[in-house]
Amino acid sequence: MLLPRLRFLCLVALSAPLFAQTPPPPAAQPGEIVLHVGTLLDKPGREPRRNATVVIQNNRIASIQDGFAKPPPGATVIDLRDRFVLPGLIDCHVHLDSDRAGLEGQLADVSDSIASGAYEAAWNAKKTLEAGFTTVRNLGSSDGVTLALRDAITKGWATGPRIVDAGTAISTTSGHGDPTLGFRDELHAVLDRHGNVCDGADDCRRAVRKQISRGVDVIKIATTGGVNSRIGLGLGAQMFDDEAKAIIETAHLYGKKVAVHAHGADGITTALRAGADSIEHGTLLDDEALKLFRSSDAYYVPTLSTINGYLERIAANPNAYAPEVRKKIDWRIGITGDALRKAVPAGVKIAFGTDAGVSKHGRNADEFELMVKHGMTAASALQAATVNAADLLGLADQIGSIEPGRSADLIAVQGDPLSDVAVLKKVGFVMKEGKVYKHDR
Repeated sequence: MLLPRLRFLCLVALSAPLFAQTPPPPAAQPGEIVLHVGTLLDKPGREPRRNATVVIQNNRIASIQDGFAKPPPGATVIDLRDRFVLPGLIDCHVHLDSDRAGLEGQLADVSDSIASGAYEAAWNAKKTLEAGFTTVRNLGSSDGVTLALRDAITKGWATGPRIVDAGTAISTTSGHGDPTLGFRDELHAVLDRHGNVCDGADDCRRAVRKQISRGVDVIKIATTGGVNSRIGLGLGAQMFDDEAKAIIETAHLYGKKVAVHAHGADGITTALRAGADSIEHGTLLDDEALKLFRSSDAYYVPTLSTINGYLERIAANPNAYAPEVRKKIDWRIGITGDALRKAVPAGVKIAFGTDAGVSKHGRNADEFELMVKHGMTAASALQAATVNAADLLGLADQIGSIEPGRSADLIAVQGDPLSDVAVLKKVGFVMKEGKVYKHDR
């Protein structure tokens, strides 16, 4: 009796694996998204990857795998096998509150309500995001509408890019940024209500603290005149060294970077010597400025596509700008790109910025063609709009590349932007923080 029972037990033991079930594959994490990507530029500046899988969990990049990996049950799968995928683009110089300019913009300053301006800013933000720009630095706007929009987007109340906001730009009296320029004297008290105009080092420290009290992310100042300033005072320096130094030191004391509007070489060097983090426009770079760029580690933001806005408005209405402004515009159109052609071989760090608002919102990618036209490669232009821009904004650990742990900000285009940057003008897929905002199939 014992022997048959032993045989039976042995047979049962040997056959047990035959009846065991293979455990099911692990289910997807809640909200998990799997992207199958034909070409992936995960780290701009390096060669792109072919045929890759990007896994997104909790609005962040969880992993990147070679090949088209089988998704776990329950995951959302997005097929981008025929697309070129790259990080969400970053524009370091926009003005979301309007893209009306010249005499039309001046009239809007005193006729449009704050509420109307808020809706216009939201509309421009939506256009910007759908154009593939998932982050912007807003360098000056009126009435706090973009500060409020920044917070509304963060809370999910509005649709738009991540906003790094400067509040109201700081200027000296009669400098570029003085809101009273071009208006009647009796309107000045109403227009000059943001505390952004300062004269002398102590007053300029106050102006910085005023903007910080409003909750700004970055400080914007003007050390020179501006093309669009409604007064014919040229484009040279309009701020003394001690004023610029007081502003920048105070901003840095509070942990805020400083972006500096500067056209003339004297205003550029004043800002760089004082420790500016970026120079916007930089139209008249000279040898001293180039040396200071390299020694200070500051970024240059060229904003070339301003000329597109000028040319379009003048074509539609030759009298769109006041005569003293039109003279500066004609000069700016003629000299555009000269500074970039000096900066590139000099090794200056360049970040992407358009000055959208002067040019049209939603067409930010037009800047890429001008950057390439005036001395940059397609690859370096893409770096300027991703890893470089993220570094300038102090967000390099969050955005600018597609890597595990980074925010799931990415876009997709048809074609290869490393061969033809013009394809970036037609972005067919936009994801920001793991949410799809555009998907043209």
